[in-house]
Amino acid sequence: LYPAGRTDAYTIIEITMIEGRTPASKKKLIRLLFDRIKQEVGIEYQDIEICIYESPAYNWGFRGMHGDEVKLNYKINV
Repeated sequence: LYPAGRTDAYTIIEITMIEGRTPASKKKLIRLLFDRIKQEVGIEYQDIEICIYESPAYNWGFRGMHGDEVKLNYKINV
């Protein structure tokens, strides 16, 4: 089932990331996803919902370490 006004292409995308990105960066990501999904997959905007969940680095574990102890080779605060 899907909400009224949506089609069977209705899609929910959930993104989990380490906190620190600016609202502008997250808005840019969401806009890019809307546009690319429509362009590449053909799903209309009204059928796409995107939610970003953020969590502090200390709640993450990867490469055998806690997220707040890992030296990343990319910036998070963008």
